[in-house]
Amino acid sequence: MTPRTSAAINRIQPSPTIAVTNKAADLKRQGRDIIGLGAGEPDFDTPDFVKDAAIAAIRAGQTKYTGVDGTPECKAAVQAKFKRDNNLDYGLDQISINSGGKHTIFNALLATLDPGDEVIIPAPYWVSYPDIVMLAGATPVVINCGVAQGFKLTPAQLEAAITPNTRWFIFNSPSNPTGAAYSRAELKALADVLMRHPQVLVLADDMYEHIVYDNFDFGTLAEIEPGLYDRTLTVNGASKAYAMTGWRIGFAGGPAWIIKAMAKLQSQSTSNPCSISMAATVAALNGDQSFLKERNAAFQRRRDLVVSMLNQTPGLICPRPEGAFYVYPDCSGLIGKKTPTGGILNNDEDVAAYLLEAEGVAVVHGAAFGGSPAFRISYATSDAALEEACKRIQRAVGNLV
Repeated sequence: MTPRTSAAINRIQPSPTIAVTNKAADLKRQGRDIIGLGAGEPDFDTPDFVKDAAIAAIRAGQTKYTGVDGTPECKAAVQAKFKRDNNLDYGLDQISINSGGKHTIFNALLATLDPGDEVIIPAPYWVSYPDIVMLAGATPVVINCGVAQGFKLTPAQLEAAITPNTRWFIFNSPSNPTGAAYSRAELKALADVLMRHPQVLVLADDMYEHIVYDNFDFGTLAEIEPGLYDRTLTVNGASKAYAMTGWRIGFAGGPAWIIKAMAKLQSQSTSNPCSISMAATVAALNGDQSFLKERNAAFQRRRDLVVSMLNQTPGLICPRPEGAFYVYPDCSGLIGKKTPTGGILNNDEDVAAYLLEAEGVAVVHGAAFGGSPAFRISYATSDAALEEACKRIQRAVGNLV
């Protein structure tokens, strides 16, 4: 039998961020001294009160199948969260619970896209957006938003990209990979463009909503412009703010017809999210939120450390992000340099490979996010590890000629 995979699966690539994380783990197992800055995963543990809720759910026998797209209790907690944090009112039939934010986006796009549809994606982008679009048979329309414009899409760029075939606009703030976050005024300017194009659905990926700095005032598009409410899917999850990456819970609020279509797809794929994880998410969303501020203070301290040290490195320019836990230094000053072993750094993938091989620092190259030459560092790890990693990067760069 000749091995044959589908045309759909051949359109996509494995996740580059997962690949970097796996390679770093393999090198560690081989005895290499590796500092992994590739994974978008907080080093903080899941709060104890959330763990306790999960243990209680197990002991109470909440281990059976649930409603396909979430328990009523979890949907109610998400409903309350959207009202509390975003001033968005959703019925329970407008709430979807999924096995992680990636699953939420996958369901939404697979349930609504056809060949010939276009999806606008500002770059740098989270690695999975274009691949999910292509898996669905649609066309990603990538708009370059470089460092000169703060990695932010302009209204003019959005207007120019919209065509009669535009089905979705995917928007992520604060951004993975850059940490750039849009002010309320910037959001309103984009919303004004979208109001002129009623055929365009909006996917607002707010996964890093609670991880913002310097008194940044977070807003989301359906909140900023109520006229977009009926065609906006607001996506969030428990993974980042609540340090629940392994629990795999994402959620969304949006038009009932989209939520129903997502549930139909989920009924024939994963079925319900983990019942225990949903019980834990109820506790996370309904519980004391004060720990978020404490953790943000640690993230901000780490951001400032990394930005400072990278900007002291010749050939690197590191903007100061407003949110998330990533920096995205421009490494154009390193392209064309020669390594101590005689290799030439032709692109940012070469830069990332050099940092890993020479100094054991694992970062993700910018081409994976559609924005080159650059690389992404996750500073969701200890201050000591970050300081050592930056010293190694400085040493590696200093050895280039």
